[in-house]
Amino acid sequence: MFTGIVEEVGEVVEIVHPGGPEDDARLTLRGPRVTSDVHRGDSICVSGVCLTVTELPGDGVFVADVMPETLRRTALGDLQPGSPVNLERAVRADARLGGHVVQGHVDGVGVITRRSPGPRWDDVEITIPADLARYVAEKGSVTVSGVSLTVTSVGSDVFGVSLIPTTLSETTLGGLGIGGRVNIEVDVIAKYVERLLAAGAPPRTGQDSSTEPTDSQRDQDAR
Repeated sequence: MFTGIVEEVGEVVEIVHPGGPEDDARLTLRGPRVTSDVHRGDSICVSGVCLTVTELPGDGVFVADVMPETLRRTALGDLQPGSPVNLERAVRADARLGGHVVQGHVDGVGVITRRSPGPRWDDVEITIPADLARYVAEKGSVTVSGVSLTVTSVGSDVFGVSLIPTTLSETTLGGLGIGGRVNIEVDVIAKYVERLLAAGAPPRTGQDSSTEPTDSQRDQDAR
């Protein structure tokens, strides 16, 4: 689990497709801070995608494998050597949850359609698949390329966020222009609520499930 608080902006060192360009990818990335205490098998969130560390060659570098499904359904397929990426280690159980609950399971890809610079911030509008918009609520949380953000407005297939100076300077979102693709993870709580409501109330079991009065209740009613 992650919190959406980016620890550092790393860099793609190398991308290898062992089986060809349409196959899986092996990413080599540089992130001195996030590799300072990780081990093989640990999880690192790379621009919103939870990846498993498979190798640690040293010098602040780690390697992760990316499946074809991930490349198709996220913006990681856009990466090239030298591309910047947002990096965050998995959250410790005793750490402060500074953002919100982030799984690193991308729900879809959004596109930046508007940027309005302010004195010290940017208002940004992001278009998303219409079937994801129902999970986004004004003043709720959303993850954009691994960054936990507060939603400022919502439309049928678009939402807005405001990027503070720290976000602009310390994440990749500061350098993305109109047309930039970003990984979107909606609030997992909203998805579970929808799932539970769609399933309906479970049937009650045991004596309490009966709507018929018991013998003792009939006796009391007759008195």
